[in-house]
Amino acid sequence: MIDAYLGLGSNQNAEHNMRSGVTALRARFGQIDLSPIYRSPAVGFSGEDFLNAAARIRTDMSVGELKRWLTELENQHGRDRSQPRFSDRSLDIDILLHGDKVGEFDGLELPRDEVLKYAHVLKPLADIAPDLKHPVSGQTFADHWLNFQGDRSLEALA
Repeated sequence: MIDAYLGLGSNQNAEHNMRSGVTALRARFGQIDLSPIYRSPAVGFSGEDFLNAAARIRTDMSVGELKRWLTELENQHGRDRSQPRFSDRSLDIDILLHGDKVGEFDGLELPRDEVLKYAHVLKPLADIAPDLKHPVSGQTFADHWLNFQGDRSLEALA
């Protein structure tokens, strides 16, 4: 069993889809660690604000198996894959880290580069794994957040 860290986001029926996505993760993986949920502006396009969070799961699934399972979960929530990369999402769940893997696995580059680029990915991850070290930089996620130079436009939801 390894720890995998996931980034969750939605800006279409966001509260429902985030709640339903978390429920599905708990049903499949049992106990999960979930960050606070943040509201953030859409990145790369003009759209409704997103709700974002991070989750830690314990799994014995390979990267490819987990990726396929998450894709099916997104599809069940109405994910439209015909849209551009930066577009509205009913539910988007990305594998951010899968153990300490570094490199390309089943077509997915790990760790995801978005982790250090966007506040809506880094802050939730730093919330649930502040002392975890980024497998490439060797710095903790708390330190990465402390030194983050990008747009910090996030609103924590109660």
